[in-house]
Amino acid sequence: MGRIVVGVDGSEGSAAALRWAIDEARRRQSEVDVVHAWEIPYVGEASFSIGPQEFEAEAQAVLDQSIRDVEPIPSDVVLRPMLLHGPAAGQLIDTAEGAELLVLSSRGHGGFVGLLLGSVSQQCTHHARCPLVIVPHPSKE
Repeated sequence: MGRIVVGVDGSEGSAAALRWAIDEARRRQSEVDVVHAWEIPYVGEASFSIGPQEFEAEAQAVLDQSIRDVEPIPSDVVLRPMLLHGPAAGQLIDTAEGAELLVLSSRGHGGFVGLLLGSVSQQCTHHARCPLVIVPHPSKE
């Protein structure tokens, strides 16, 4: 069985990418690794009143909600949620090693409105070692 890796961040764009990956997995009879990477934000000398566990719990909630947002999941598609600590682009590139496809949205939560590709998508475009699919961001019509 093959493997498709898709990055999610809770955005509308990443939900579109996950739906696309699920549809493609059905055609290919592949499994889907649903990846959400998290980091503790850097804010210089400031300190946080919450610890790493709270950041991780929030990241887990984003991953769980990302999957709920595309339900129902077809019974013939296996999803493997993966919560990874570290920079999103690096985690996606490493996880996609040997995969059939890496699927991303053109834009997620970060970046500036109007950019064609977000920074994570752009980094993966240059460094992924498997075929990459960039799903266009859903229009706001």
